[in-house]
Amino acid sequence: MPTLLLVRHGRSTANTAGILAGWTPGVDLDDTGRAQAAALAGRLAAIPLVQAVSSPLERCRQTLEPLLAVRPELGPPAEDERLGECHYGEWTGRPLAELAKEPLWRTVQDHAAAAAFPGGESLRELSHRTVSAVREWNAKIAAGHGEDAVWVACSHGDVIKAVVADALGLHLDHFQRISVEPCSVTAIRYTPQRPFVLRMGDTGDLSSLAPKPSAAPAAPAGDAVVGGTV
Repeated sequence: MPTLLLVRHGRSTANTAGILAGWTPGVDLDDTGRAQAAALAGRLAAIPLVQAVSSPLERCRQTLEPLLAVRPELGPPAEDERLGECHYGEWTGRPLAELAKEPLWRTVQDHAAAAAFPGGESLRELSHRTVSAVREWNAKIAAGHGEDAVWVACSHGDVIKAVVADALGLHLDHFQRISVEPCSVTAIRYTPQRPFVLRMGDTGDLSSLAPKPSAAPAAPAGDAVVGGTV
């Protein structure tokens, strides 16, 4: 199955202000976020990509813009609402410092599988929709581009943590142990047996994720093997 590169959007104006943005429209990247997005294109330069998918929210589409500008073969990114931010309901737009005083905050941190946001969705629902989206895209990309294809999706912190928890076989209650910084890349290689998490929240060089050349054929029996014996 293909390899997924999950990119968290670059730093946004809501991140800087300490606001829980959710699906609030008009939340853009700040200056740091734009610089992070510009650097992402270079970080992914060595990796052949066959598909770009994005959350519909502005901060994700803006994060992919510099990459798509130098990779026109990817075309406009496909948008998938299932990779959109959690629907936080009545918590949307409120300061994180204020939310931390709510009784539900401790449930979100310590028992995520039981957390449901008033007027929004539960973290179980978030996990189900995002994991389902990733696996459907994997199947579609494998059918169209082969099992070794690499694709990129730009999404949000809680979305990425839920997908990683599933890939690691972690109970959703433990997903807060996972950290993904703005514009970090998390790489997951899916196989018929199990997923393999190759990178988690990586903000550095990614060139080693490029597919490796096929191994050279084995030497015929009796040939010398450089560097030692078989």
